[in-house]
Amino acid sequence: MTEDEVRERAFAMPIHNPAYPPGPYRFVDREYLIITYRTDPEALARMIPAPLKLAEPVVKFEFINMPDSTGFGHYCESGQVIPVTLGDEHGGYVMSMYLNDHPPIAAGRELWGFPKKLGQPELHVHTDTLMGTLDYSDFRVATGTMGFKHQALDPEKVKASMAAPSYLLKIIPHVDGTPRICELVRYGLIDIHVKGAWTGPGALDLHDHALAPVADLPVLEVLSTVHIVADLTLPLGSVVHDYLAR
Repeated sequence: MTEDEVRERAFAMPIHNPAYPPGPYRFVDREYLIITYRTDPEALARMIPAPLKLAEPVVKFEFINMPDSTGFGHYCESGQVIPVTLGDEHGGYVMSMYLNDHPPIAAGRELWGFPKKLGQPELHVHTDTLMGTLDYSDFRVATGTMGFKHQALDPEKVKASMAAPSYLLKIIPHVDGTPRICELVRYGLIDIHVKGAWTGPGALDLHDHALAPVADLPVLEVLSTVHIVADLTLPLGSVVHDYLAR
């Protein structure tokens, strides 16, 4: 390859066979179990990078099943999102994510800066219960449960909440180990079609783990539980703050 050919083809690694295709990415029948809980505000404040500010001392623990996703196939995901503000804008800071599929791990980290690690999340209906689980190195670190479809929610209100912006801390090191990229990235879901949304009684159980420290933000009180099925598109993001700019 010539240098010009390298530049033209340089989308993702490896250059001859990228781990994922170019975006944006469409998801069909994406299913969420989102458990919002109150936690220790001091522990939470230590997790949030400036210029983001803590909006309220709560965490949204998400279990997501994605059976039909462009370029990624069928995979599951789980993680924690913190309500924050950037200036006058309210959104969510994505603090941790665990997935069981390599292409979305690579794409998420390289393109947007999603904090993705390899784990084993699942989301299933067990008789009358919607159950989300997260295992890391064969150890159960999270279990979320909800009574199945106890009460329907307004799909338009759910759509508005899903369209709120999210923020990511993207870090890519230089070959000498120093930061080459250190940015705050903003993205927002688009083309959202909510097929159904429900609430019901919920519970969340977290366990300590050295490499999956979801329990560092302890569950003090479960505030709400939501089950969503939707189609949506994940577009590319934008940089809202460069930590290395002088």
